[in-house]
Amino acid sequence: MSRVIPGFPLSLGLTVLYLSLIVLLPLGALVWQALGIGLERYLAIMSGARTLAAFQVTLSTAAAATAFNAVYGLALAWVLVRYEFPGKRLLDALVDVPFALPTAVAGLALSALFAKNGWFGAPLAQIGVQVAYTPLGIACAMAFTSLPFVVRTVQPVLEDLAADVEEAAATLGASDGRIFRKVIFPALLPAFVTGSALGFARSLGEFGAIIFIAGNLPLKTEVVSLLTFIRIEEYDYPAAAAIAATLLGLAFLLLMLVNLVQLWQQRRMGTAS
Repeated sequence: MSRVIPGFPLSLGLTVLYLSLIVLLPLGALVWQALGIGLERYLAIMSGARTLAAFQVTLSTAAAATAFNAVYGLALAWVLVRYEFPGKRLLDALVDVPFALPTAVAGLALSALFAKNGWFGAPLAQIGVQVAYTPLGIACAMAFTSLPFVVRTVQPVLEDLAADVEEAAATLGASDGRIFRKVIFPALLPAFVTGSALGFARSLGEFGAIIFIAGNLPLKTEVVSLLTFIRIEEYDYPAAAAIAATLLGLAFLLLMLVNLVQLWQQRRMGTAS
């Protein structure tokens, strides 16, 4: 079989070299540093009250942000694909703003909006809801930065869905809700799970958008990425390596889940065809 791209061995070699230098080498150094700590020291670091609290805050707020984005992102992708309205292209472009906007700028903007004297924070404070400097504010920042993953993963799959299947279900007397549950959502499920998992992984490692709105109170609103940065500033490199390696392991588990879902979808489509 002829190669589409000339010089394939050279291109592949350069790609692998670039990947090794930029991605694999730093990650390998991190894992090597973590392995040099020893199991006893690693368990002592990870079982510390501050570390456990940081992981609890990070995982809970990331889960809340992912749950919100799973529902809102699916609804937003549905609106962008199935409806025509003035400003649709602008709304579609705004979905990518979290990708282009520096996360520190997003954090500053969210802090200003949700502060007690901010546009959103002031009316919320009147009903006893505080967002800034609470886990709720962390979840808002995570939701902002990870929303595009769900929308951009589900949107192309929704666009490619054949309309004749929905029409056939409608002619058989199925209601709109039943058509969505039995026909549309099963086809969207792999992309939906993939986008949600990627958004969750992004939330776990978010830093810039969180530090301004979280308040960074140890044991209360301190996230894992900030704790890692603090340990580096304290020159406690073993602790920073242990925490970062654990976060890296969680990210790899999520990526493995995404790959398994995609493999399942490919086999499912192959069996269906």
